[in-house]
Amino acid sequence: MSRLALVTGGTRGIGEAISTRLKDAGYIVAANYGSNDEKAKAFNKEHDIPIYKFDVSDFDACKAAIEQIRSDFGHDIDILVNNAGITRDNTIHNMTPECWHKVMETDLGSCFNLSRNVIETMRTNNFGRIVNIGSINGQAGQYGQVNYAAAKSGIHGFTKALAQEGARHNITVNAIAPGYIETDMVRAVPPKVLAKIVAGIPIGRLGQPEEIARGVAFLVADEAGFITGSTMSINGGQHMY
Repeated sequence: MSRLALVTGGTRGIGEAISTRLKDAGYIVAANYGSNDEKAKAFNKEHDIPIYKFDVSDFDACKAAIEQIRSDFGHDIDILVNNAGITRDNTIHNMTPECWHKVMETDLGSCFNLSRNVIETMRTNNFGRIVNIGSINGQAGQYGQVNYAAAKSGIHGFTKALAQEGARHNITVNAIAPGYIETDMVRAVPPKVLAKIVAGIPIGRLGQPEEIARGVAFLVADEAGFITGSTMSINGGQHMY
C-alpha cells in the first residue's frame, strides 16, 4: 500500500497545493480543514481527496480524527504535514489575550497535537515523515505579529527537538519556512503594501503555493531519510541567514 499522508489545512492555499502534489506523487492523502465547508467540498469534488473536519488546536479532536483516518484507510499515517495556521494581527499593546492564545494554540499547539497522536505508530513502524510549515516571519519577525512570529518561531525549535527524538526510529522531522506566497491572504493585502513587499524580494515576485508543495514532496520521500532537523527557506531570497 502507498504511504498515507495527512495534511492539515489541506484544502486551501498552500495546503491545497501540498495535498494535490502528494496525491500526484502517488501518496494516499487525507486533507484536514477547520471551518470552510463550501471550499472543502469543492476541493474534494475537484481532486477526489478525502476531507476531515476537525479543530487542530484541540488535542482530543486530533486524536479522534487520526483514529478515524486510520480506520477508514486501514493504515497508519506515515506522513504528517502540519500546515494549518491562522493570523490575528495587532501590535502587542492592542492585542488581546484571546488573540495571543488562539494563534499559539492553532499554529504551534497543533504541531504537538498531531505529532503526539502519530508518533507512536511511526516509532512502531520504524518510519515517519513530519514536515512543519513555519514562516519567514518566524525567522525574521514582523511588526504587528508578535503572536504569529512567536508561534512560527516555536515551530522551528519544535522541529529540531523532535527530529532528535525520532531519528533512531527512521522518523525525520523538518520544517519549511515560506516567504510571501500568492494566496488569498496575501492577495488581500492593499496594493501599495504588497508592492513594497515584492520590492523587498530579490527574485522580484511572490512565491507560488506549488513551490512550497515541491519542497514538502522532496522532504517526505523515502529517499530523504538523511535530512532531519532542517528548515528549508523558500522565500525568493528575502531572508538569508
